[in-house]
Amino acid sequence: MSKPVTPASYMRKAAQALASAHQLLAGGDADGACNRAYYAMFDAAHAALRSANVAETASATKTHRGLIAAFGQHLVLGGHVASELGSSLNKVERLRLLADYTGDPVSDDDAVWAVGQADIFVAAIRDAFGIA
Repeated sequence: MSKPVTPASYMRKAAQALASAHQLLAGGDADGACNRAYYAMFDAAHAALRSANVAETASATKTHRGLIAAFGQHLVLGGHVASELGSSLNKVERLRLLADYTGDPVSDDDAVWAVGQADIFVAAIRDAFGIA
């Protein structure tokens, strides 16, 4: 039987993905670092939406685009988080798509930026919603 998914469980996943992003970046794997940076942000966004009692049963939050849209609509436009967080989530997702689905490599500079944005994003969600 699986445990219930809580904001704290999503934040644990976010922290693990962020640690992996840092390890991959240090090892020279820019594509992998962007992937894990995005998933750190994605899981933190899930935690924030759950903390804000945004219904995740809606089919819209079951996709990446839907979750990002819900984050923007409910948390950014709702005044719970800074608009820069929504922008960085979108930009890091684009880098993740480049890394995962094209033959084009992500530049080291973009990977460093993405991991830095994930650091900021996860910390901001943790602070804004008091999720340990």
